Amino acid sequence: MTQRPAPVLTARALGRATLERQLLLRRSELPVLDAVEWLLGLQAQSPRPPYHALAARLAGFRPEELSGLLEARQAVRISLMRSTIHLVSARDARLLRPLTQPVHDRVLHGNFAKQLVGVDLDRLATVARALVDERPLTFKELGERLQEEWPEHDRQPLALAARQLLPLVQVTPRALWDRAGQAAHTTLDTWLARDQTPRQEPQEPQEPQEPSDALAAVLLRYLAAFGPASVKDMQTWCGLTRLREVVDPLRPRLRTFRDENGVELFDLPDAPLPDPDTEAPVRFLPEYDNVALSHADRSRIIAPEWQGRTWGPNAGYRAFLVDGGIRGLWSLDTGGGTARLTVEPFTPLTRTERTALEDEAAGVLRMTDPDAGHDIRYGQVAPRRKTG
Repeated sequence: MTQRPAPVLTARALGRATLERQLLLRRSELPVLDAVEWLLGLQAQSPRPPYHALAARLAGFRPEELSGLLEARQAVRISLMRSTIHLVSARDARLLRPLTQPVHDRVLHGNFAKQLVGVDLDRLATVARALVDERPLTFKELGERLQEEWPEHDRQPLALAARQLLPLVQVTPRALWDRAGQAAHTTLDTWLARDQTPRQEPQEPQEPQEPSDALAAVLLRYLAAFGPASVKDMQTWCGLTRLREVVDPLRPRLRTFRDENGVELFDLPDAPLPDPDTEAPVRFLPEYDNVALSHADRSRIIAPEWQGRTWGPNAGYRAFLVDGGIRGLWSLDTGGGTARLTVEPFTPLTRTERTALEDEAAGVLRMTDPDAGHDIRYGQVAPRRKTG
């Protein structure tokens, strides 16, 4: 029997599917912690992005809700996918940190190997754990304490190596909406053991999973939140390799498609696939939002000619969505009694698009500083970049 060819999904169809699952086609009524878990975490290299990410996705979102979860230790900030800081639920931190250890190992042996020659890494992990479990430490403090054990080494690579070896969380008041704090660290187990407030609706206990089973379950969750997606997309999202070995046994549980370049895509059988012409609202995304970083082929969310404008190896920019795609950048400045949002479009905007953009920008400003004066400005339309 001849097997039917897999249906082809255009970049626009993939974009609408991803926006639907990312809660960006309409704001969701999900509770904040449920949304964080549905999205498999939020990029959190700096304190504010998770707040803007949720404001773009949840109806009636209040920053105090997320701050409360961090203070109650129901949510934490920890290095996970791609060895970058994510804000996740406490439960997902326990699940994801061991699964992403190979990513951290690769960073450790790649970025720091020459600076750690002669350091016993097992010993470093033991010493660092004892230090941060005694009290949370900044990387400067941790590096200085580790340097007492390895005086011939610089403090920074010693401290950063500890982050790759141990599940270190950034403790509050860091990243609370209305307070500032240095990035101080302790281990996940120690942080969650200290006065953790139980979740209001505890989940049914689950049997422990083998790592391969746990990773397969996480990849199914990835498809629910980011699919349809290729194996390369999954690897781009998490930083792990050899995921084909995990995905192939899941084939009987999945449906398959092809993109316009013939790449095989996987998806859950009951996951939504909106009409490609579904209206998509304006949304303001924070820097490094995962919707723009979690696929090897990003054409579903941004035209190839603009990709160099929105991210690079060491830079992330706030982007805004118009008609389902990234159409420009935005910046936010506060001070002097005024909160100012500046928009830099990639292409000229229609009057209708400008009105929608300004309405959405007004909401961002109200959340940022409700008592300040609000100002929305337009920067110059960026020149189109050459590709190839």
